[in-house]
Amino acid sequence: QVQLVESGGGLVQAGGSLKLSCEGSGGTFSTYALGWFRQAPGKEREFVAAMSGGVTFGADYAKSVKGRFTIFRQNSENRVYLQMNSLKPEDTAVYYCAASSRRFASVDRTAYDYWGQGTQVTVSS
Repeated sequence: QVQLVESGGGLVQAGGSLKLSCEGSGGTFSTYALGWFRQAPGKEREFVAAMSGGVTFGADYAKSVKGRFTIFRQNSENRVYLQMNSLKPEDTAVYYCAASSRRFASVDRTAYDYWGQGTQVTVSS
């Protein structure tokens, strides 16, 4: 059973940066596709970024974050990160880390088998 634990959320002013971290345990982390999703109050959970398993380069991003956010993984530490720059108030949400045993990254949240508990990111204007 894979377990995921996120950290690094917090309160930041618009234009600032945050780095989210997700540590995995209980599975072959390096082969899993890993993704970040977010959910704002009253909205559906949406895709942010994802990387396929077995690679350390190449990623998919939502249009709303492309050029500002970067996903990267450190397989030796069973971690995946989300570096968020130039944050905007509309980035405010609970951010979730997700893992899929299907290996290939997906923008579809139903493709992911395991989820973390989420970490709150609040961007003030």
